Amino acid sequence: MLVQKLRLKHGWSQQQLAEASGLSVRTIQRIEAGDPASTESLKSLAAVFEVDFSTLNPEQTMIAQTDIAAATADQQEQEAFEYVRRLRRFYLHVFRYVVVNLVLLAINLITSSHSLWVLWVAGGWGIGLLLHASRVFGPAWMLGPQWERQQVEKRLGRPL
Repeated sequence: MLVQKLRLKHGWSQQQLAEASGLSVRTIQRIEAGDPASTESLKSLAAVFEVDFSTLNPEQTMIAQTDIAAATADQQEQEAFEYVRRLRRFYLHVFRYVVVNLVLLAINLITSSHSLWVLWVAGGWGIGLLLHASRVFGPAWMLGPQWERQQVEKRLGRPL
């Protein structure tokens, strides 16, 4: 189809294109009908039309696009796995925080109930836990794009 468009753009007949490219008229007809063309035929036509070979070779373009899509999908998959690993480490951090602080609270209440020194441990570690959460969920955790979309939808009265 592209060959036909280029031929018509130049105002050539199939015969004229065949003579200029050194191909047979039948070959030009088959290519314009959508039959696959050989690399040599496409190179010859590309030279006549003064275009890049890849513009006449949609198969090559599709392969390149498929490769790019596959690479993008692989990268997205790797990013997703990395995010899940960070999320897992964060949840383990939260679990340890809760368990250790409960044990320390029990020890604190048993040994010296008049002062709650465990609050200093829980507070300091809690700040570290908040920093870990900000790295996992990103700076847009509280007021990021998802929050903005939800607020706009709520303001417009649309269901979320």
